[in-house]
Amino acid sequence: MDEVVQTYVRDNTFMGAVLVARGSDVILSKGYGSANLEWNIPNTPATKFRLGSITKQFTAASILLLEERGKLKLDDPIKKYVPDAPAAWDAITIFNLLTHTSGIPNFTGLPEYKSLQLVDTPVVKTIATVRDKPLDFVPGEKMSYSNSGYIVLGYVIERITGGSYEKFVTDNIFTPLGMKDSGYDSNTAIIPRRAAGYTPSPTGRVNAGFVHMSIPYAAGALYSTSEDLLRWEQGLFGGKLISAASLAKMTTPFKSDYALGVMVQTAGGRKVVQHGGGIERFNTFLAYYPDDKLTVAVLANLNGQAPDQIAAKLATLAHGGVVQTTAERKEIALPVTTLSKYVGTYELAPGVNMMVRLAGDQLTTQLTGQPQLPMFAESETKFFLRVVDAQVEFFTDATGAVTHAVMYQNGRERKVPRTSDSVAPPKLPE
Repeated sequence: MDEVVQTYVRDNTFMGAVLVARGSDVILSKGYGSANLEWNIPNTPATKFRLGSITKQFTAASILLLEERGKLKLDDPIKKYVPDAPAAWDAITIFNLLTHTSGIPNFTGLPEYKSLQLVDTPVVKTIATVRDKPLDFVPGEKMSYSNSGYIVLGYVIERITGGSYEKFVTDNIFTPLGMKDSGYDSNTAIIPRRAAGYTPSPTGRVNAGFVHMSIPYAAGALYSTSEDLLRWEQGLFGGKLISAASLAKMTTPFKSDYALGVMVQTAGGRKVVQHGGGIERFNTFLAYYPDDKLTVAVLANLNGQAPDQIAAKLATLAHGGVVQTTAERKEIALPVTTLSKYVGTYELAPGVNMMVRLAGDQLTTQLTGQPQLPMFAESETKFFLRVVDAQVEFFTDATGAVTHAVMYQNGRERKVPRTSDSVAPPKLPE
């Protein structure tokens, strides 16, 4: 497990802390790289990291605690707690907010977010950025990830309790579970053992951009350690926090595998309750496999996709599987005639395509809205990427025509049907 993590450390794509535990038995708990590059202070299991959207499961648990106490119901309309909400929100329930099915636009995707994130902003002002915008869809119709919903949930918690979101989470979750190294992050407070955050750049790692912590709020403002997150998983799934009925609600997917603040999926034939997080300077991933009480926490103070990839590989190893690192994969040369037959457009999801192009003797792949990345052949039909830990395998019919591809990433397989044997040229920056 350590060697898997070290491959990312050596590639300069990961700094952070990693924990793997089965029940209360810790298999791996270690820090990697620097908590502060300027002072060369190492990361340790006690280093505190911004969690980003892992915060959402704490918000969801808070809502369920309030429901258990008779303060609200998940099917309550949010207008009951946000009386000045627009008429378009009449049909939106607390459940819709929890499951990203409200239709409220994601405020972090709006043009005004760039300026909004720089200043101390009351939650009512954040909500005001989306309250008068049209809904993206009819509430409950589909799932579309929206931080806005969780901002409103934090506001609901404050309206009901009369205190701050920070106080409720601290008093009702962190303190009862003994999570002494967790809290609501601050731009001004001195927080011992807090990691500084960095982002990759063409010239190396640099200090990441600023976000005022009033902005992510109940959608992403908490910090924690890998060891505290183990206490969280043990408390949540061990019946120390919410009832079995509430836990069942929290871990039952509604649409697109999303439940209440967590994704619930199957990886390697096993149920996994998981969520990632991304916020300026930090990327995180937390997974729990209930069948064998396996916790995997990967917290990074360097932006990038490494935590998701590391978590999937460590879980595979913990379950007795075999992991091949990118460095171990060997590239082979294929003739252009072989490569050219894979060129085309493949549908990953509605509105999201995987576009495979040929540039000279090099295949590239590009997802809608993402950068173009080179692919390297390791067999006549299977290719791997180096920038991200992913593989693509192509399949043909009896005539030799390519019918689909399968993408392998983070322990999961996704079939990607081929919709065209042509592809639009790559979009140039404006």
